Amino acid sequence: MDKKPHKKPEILQRHIVAESRLFRVESIDLRFSNGVERTYERLVPGGSGAVMMVALLDDETVALIREYGGGVEDYTLTLPKGAIDLGESMRDACNRELQEEIGFAAREFVYLKKMSLSPSYMRGGIDVVLVRDLYPSKLEGDEPEPLELVPWKLADLPALYASDECNEGRAIAALALATEYLAGRFEGQALD
Repeated sequence: MDKKPHKKPEILQRHIVAESRLFRVESIDLRFSNGVERTYERLVPGGSGAVMMVALLDDETVALIREYGGGVEDYTLTLPKGAIDLGESMRDACNRELQEEIGFAAREFVYLKKMSLSPSYMRGGIDVVLVRDLYPSKLEGDEPEPLELVPWKLADLPALYASDECNEGRAIAALALATEYLAGRFEGQALD
């Protein structure tokens, strides 16, 4: 399964071609090892990254949220998530987002994986963290309306995956990773 890695393309030039309040678009000119040159455009994240939490309300139940997705123009069932603020640790970001989005904080944090969102078009990614040992704690969030907490049984995840309301690929992948971790088939790392 181990293959010799390809030689990475040479970066000839990069520059910002567009910028908004939320996004920067970078153009990057590359030369591949076979001499072919291409220009790629990609979204470049600002800030310190992002986290997505698989929050276990108990050993059998995960906390989902129902929130409006502007990109798909509809409400979706997904996992709590958000940006890591400048100077904030990943653990602190997880706890802040949990308190803002589901009204709980956590005592146990298991780092599962950094996932790319779209490797061809985005430089950033999201860190997936399983959180347990929750306790009630609320913080005011920046959402335009209160998010609905939707408890979901882990045993019923296939029904969630089949639901039209659950369509965020990174949430589905995070739930799959967490399920494998809980079954002992995937290793995580304690997050201090």
